[in-house]
Amino acid sequence: MTHHSEANIAVADALTLLLHNQHAICAAIEEITQWLSENGSGNFADNAKAAMDTLDANAQGITNAIMRLRHK
Repeated sequence: MTHHSEANIAVADALTLLLHNQHAICAAIEEITQWLSENGSGNFADNAKAAMDTLDANAQGITNAIMRLRHK
């Protein structure tokens, strides 16, 4: 295995861990959003939903980068 391939694998592994963290953060925000919605804080819930949308969009970009690194 070449040094370049080893570096790609290391970066892909690190990005995978970050992606797992991102999914966990999104799940936590989702729980908070539900609580806010149920307790009459709709404006805060809307802001939390916007944050989740950003996390979801970025997660796809991270996933694409991981796949490119793993297939080089």
